[in-house]
Amino acid sequence: MDGTVLIADDDRTIRTVLTQALTRAGCRVHATGSLAQLSKWVEEGRGDLVITDVMMPDGNGIDRIPAIREARPDLPVIVISAQNTIVTAIRATEAEAFEYLPKPFDLPDLMSKAGQALSRRPRKSDPVPEPLPVPREAADPAMPLIGHAPSMQALFRMVARVLNADLPVIIAGEAGVGKTTIARSFHELSDRRDRGLAVLTSSDAGEEAIARAADRARAGTIVIENPAGFDAAAQARLIGLIEAMESGPDRAQAPRVVATTGPDPQADVAAGRLRSDLYYRLAGVTVSVPPLRARVDDILPLAAHLLARAAAQGLPDRGLSDDASAMLRAHPFPGNVRELENMMRRLALTASGTAISASEMREALAQQSGGRLPGPAQTAAAPHAPENAAVLP
Repeated sequence: MDGTVLIADDDRTIRTVLTQALTRAGCRVHATGSLAQLSKWVEEGRGDLVITDVMMPDGNGIDRIPAIREARPDLPVIVISAQNTIVTAIRATEAEAFEYLPKPFDLPDLMSKAGQALSRRPRKSDPVPEPLPVPREAADPAMPLIGHAPSMQALFRMVARVLNADLPVIIAGEAGVGKTTIARSFHELSDRRDRGLAVLTSSDAGEEAIARAADRARAGTIVIENPAGFDAAAQARLIGLIEAMESGPDRAQAPRVVATTGPDPQADVAAGRLRSDLYYRLAGVTVSVPPLRARVDDILPLAAHLLARAAAQGLPDRGLSDDASAMLRAHPFPGNVRELENMMRRLALTASGTAISASEMREALAQQSGGRLPGPAQTAAAPHAPENAAVLP
């Protein structure tokens, strides 16, 4: 590996680890804890690759990418961040970062990406691309799409790649994993966010309701929740709506369609619950959301986020004791993130101290399990989906 790498991270340990690894690989390295110093090096023409954190004492690393690209259009930027949310992934993608990697990152993976970036440096004769526009501000930062697990990071990257594509999307997953939140993010974080958003459910899928939704979401987004739950007549109306949007005179103003389904929509087709022609019209891109039991390391960060959000909404400010945290991680969460959210709100309201105790957690888990806590054998037997199968292309 050959080249000069500029590192900006306010964590001295990370700067040291990256400097040592890149130096051993044959690179020259300049490392700083300041974005201002990074910008100075870029303006002076130093560096063949930038590796930057997002949250820095003097600014936001993603916000600096447009200035870096304006000064040095051919300088690749790798973003690393402990803010493992869909918003961070989308903002990094929109700013055209070479790669986005969550912390804690896998060092061999980061070194591989650095090698790829350095090997793709343009030759002097290569044309210089136009500077990038400044990326837009991210939507609601409180959106509870948090994921450290590889499956969730893959999901975030998939959403970022297809966010503004004119393709219908299926978001598949078990109940309670956050499919509707992700569906709304396709609207709220996309170029359609200033247009209408309409949600169609099986309980309100008459001809007039579908027509109203299409009108309200003109050039925006229609979210169809569980189309397999619609009766045959309603599914036929949905097909008619999609056909009209694809080929009608107003197709330039057609809304994007995002549907949420169970974990296996093709099984719904095979069972006759979902018309095959409707499925194939909806399945331009399929994004699968992993269950919470398949990403155990996300449970405690999610719990902390949900407790903080409950406190911001006026409930008592609580944390988790170590014993309560261990018990929470061992729970299989058949109701997924929705179950965790309900549990955290209830504990925020009923716990007696600033830290939720083991006994309070035990009682809450017993209530979730209908008065019976799962034994070790039951917990161990809970299915764990493989991380590398969490997102379908």
